[in-house]
Amino acid sequence: MKTNLKIQSISVRAVTVPMRRPLKTSTGAVSVAPLLLVDLKTDGGIVGRSYLFAISTAHLKPLAAVVEAMAEMIAGDAVAPFEIEKKLRARFTLLGVHNIVVFAMAAIDMCAWDALGQALGQPVVRLLGGEPRPVLAYNSKGLGIQKTKDLIVEAEELVAEGFSAVKLRLGRPTAAADIDALRAVKKAIGPQVTLMVDFNQALTIAEAIRRGRMIDDEGGVLWIEEPIRADDFAGCAKVAREVATPIQIGENFMGPEQMAQAIAAGCCDYVMPDAQRIGGVTGWMRAAALAQGAGLEMSSHLFPEASCQLLPVTPGCHWLEYVDWADPILEEPVRIQDGKVVGVAGPGLGMKWNEKAVKKFSA
Repeated sequence: MKTNLKIQSISVRAVTVPMRRPLKTSTGAVSVAPLLLVDLKTDGGIVGRSYLFAISTAHLKPLAAVVEAMAEMIAGDAVAPFEIEKKLRARFTLLGVHNIVVFAMAAIDMCAWDALGQALGQPVVRLLGGEPRPVLAYNSKGLGIQKTKDLIVEAEELVAEGFSAVKLRLGRPTAAADIDALRAVKKAIGPQVTLMVDFNQALTIAEAIRRGRMIDDEGGVLWIEEPIRADDFAGCAKVAREVATPIQIGENFMGPEQMAQAIAAGCCDYVMPDAQRIGGVTGWMRAAALAQGAGLEMSSHLFPEASCQLLPVTPGCHWLEYVDWADPILEEPVRIQDGKVVGVAGPGLGMKWNEKAVKKFSA
């Protein structure tokens, strides 16, 4: 099989996939997953695949436009992720490599790594020098802002799906309501199940410290995620100093450069980059080196298909965040075994589209 591949074309398709468990957080409710499917076609007949989570259906068109613009810039180039990243970063320097620009770059990067893996007959984890293995995961596709009685039922269901850890969304109008929800979920899952909580940037610095200390008093919480605005590194650092429970941020790091700034500010105890915001496989590896240098455990945010291949080569590998939002449009999703995510056997990232479902959910 040809291994010195060149990019022939890149195409995108938008889908809106209904979520099995609609999720309400402090920032709003999500009932469908707007995904942009990206196919990188090579001159060797291999197609590299990835997808982006657009957050809102309104973001699908602008995301697609940026990916298509980048596709024109790199048509005919070698499928060499580092070289592709270097070229695209140079072309977008004045606009800035943030937000949808880095999203689009990450999609192309993941496609390129997927194509390389297919060409060499190896999963991406092996291309990076690692070995495929199950990765410890927490079930993150529920426990939103909802009534206590519904939280109890859902917490039990999420654990019953084969997990030893779950995440609860906080950020209700009052601290008392948050603590009531926390106590209810802790009682429902029992002390043997690990619990994380996520405020989704809902609080002021003062309120984050107040509620954080209340969570300290409750005990039994592994981390408090994004209590305040994610890019307020000075504020995050203050919260981290004042609250005993570890502070987790990172899903909104726009590239490894911003992660380096956050670490330098001392704003968190753990980090959890997102594959599309950190810059795909290439950005992830740079982020993993930063975390290692700072002695920080590193988890993933969304994208379990890619994350289960990236975490095994991450020195501070911690937790994989599991959601099933892309499952309906995949021929073979990742699976759960003994509380861990097991990736799809095969070369590259192991993703193939279920074309019948893609057509059904076309946006």
